[in-house]
Amino acid sequence: MAAPYYKKKEPTVDFGELNPKQKQFTQARSRYVGYGGARGGGKSHVLRIKALMGALTYPDIRILIVRREYPELEQGIIIPMRKMVPAELATYNGGMHMFTFYNGAIIKFGHYGSGDDIEYQGQEYDWIFIDEATQFTEEQFRTLGACLRGATKIPRRMYLTCNPGGIGHAWVKRLFIDREYQDGEKEKDYTFIHATVDDNPQLLEASPEYKQMLDLLPEDVRRAWRYGDWDALAGTFFPEFRKETHVIEPFMRIPAEWKKYRAFDYGLDMFACLWIAVDFEGRCYVYREAQQSGLIVSEAAALALSMTPPEEHIEFTIAPPDMWNRQKDSGKNMAELFAQNGVGLLRASSNRVQGWAAEKEMLKPLRGEKDRPGLLVTSNCRGLIRNIMLIQHDEKNPSDCATEPHNITHINDALRYFCITRTLGAQLPEAAEDPMPGEAYEDYDEEMTGGEMDASYLSYGGE
Repeated sequence: MAAPYYKKKEPTVDFGELNPKQKQFTQARSRYVGYGGARGGGKSHVLRIKALMGALTYPDIRILIVRREYPELEQGIIIPMRKMVPAELATYNGGMHMFTFYNGAIIKFGHYGSGDDIEYQGQEYDWIFIDEATQFTEEQFRTLGACLRGATKIPRRMYLTCNPGGIGHAWVKRLFIDREYQDGEKEKDYTFIHATVDDNPQLLEASPEYKQMLDLLPEDVRRAWRYGDWDALAGTFFPEFRKETHVIEPFMRIPAEWKKYRAFDYGLDMFACLWIAVDFEGRCYVYREAQQSGLIVSEAAALALSMTPPEEHIEFTIAPPDMWNRQKDSGKNMAELFAQNGVGLLRASSNRVQGWAAEKEMLKPLRGEKDRPGLLVTSNCRGLIRNIMLIQHDEKNPSDCATEPHNITHINDALRYFCITRTLGAQLPEAAEDPMPGEAYEDYDEEMTGGEMDASYLSYGGE
């Protein structure tokens, strides 16, 4: 009698129960899909699930999961995935940091710190997962995006998990939260699923104290970590700056008596220039800005001059100290080149920490808590307003600003150069001197009228 035939069972993975927000993430079909916003929303778990779904659904798919630091990737993603994936389904190569599945699919793990760009250039992946995307610069995001290519018909997608804060806060917020798009970016390509700890019943059941811990955090951190408020940690370095306090309507006409200055930061990647007026009380007003990339010195000088009306007298233009570095080819420095093109420069201090401290002082009320701040910005200076609210602390020196993302630092540096430089405010014109002070009037009376008035002054032409 023939032995009974048993069909071989396909290997499977137990994905467990996904909450509604996690299901939305796994079902999204945009090219770029973001998930998170708050702590405890189940980001890492759904990232692992979605990557495994892709490997089981598409034979030969190439998937990359990347995080800024490898130890965090290993602890949060790799070790849990190795526990989930049975040996008959895939093998893991620790040296290559890669799963190879029975159907030819692969999941590759990588870190992407500063200076690692070349490692990803030219690589090809069908899906890319960026864990904690706000820890990446926009340039790193674009470099990874260029790896979404290949000859297969598998839909190319990038999945991002993220919370507010970090060096990538600005670009993630722009694309996924504010939905402000530039040339070549399409709104339909971006989807964001906002999730908080309240959307993660598994965590609340396992760790009910976690929610209470989030509720006890300081106000700004609580708003960001508990509720995923992307504005709460804006201005991490400058919490003093508030739109409702520091932003005013543009001037119809700036008083001619006020002192006016320019301050800029320069590089081929960005020329950022600010115009600042100082009133009679010493209060400073940033009233005009310019930001443009790809300008050589003569073009940057021409832009600064063209945006300064002829009747507007600029006391001096403040520039970064590297403008005085000699060029190897010509022996000249850029300060000389600016001067030759009509913009003489005053050298600012290079002390970053003192500069930021000076700026913080100017953002405080000028005199007393009820007075207006010592530095105000007109609403037409949108670049400065946006970037001063985005700049973060340096990871190693909390008294300094982070130098990444580089695109938001230029205009902040321009303001720093102004704040650390000694400038003069407007001066009220001195009152005209009295041509005849009180004592002179007395002398005049006695000399010209014959002395003090007596009864004889009451008669006219007679006795």
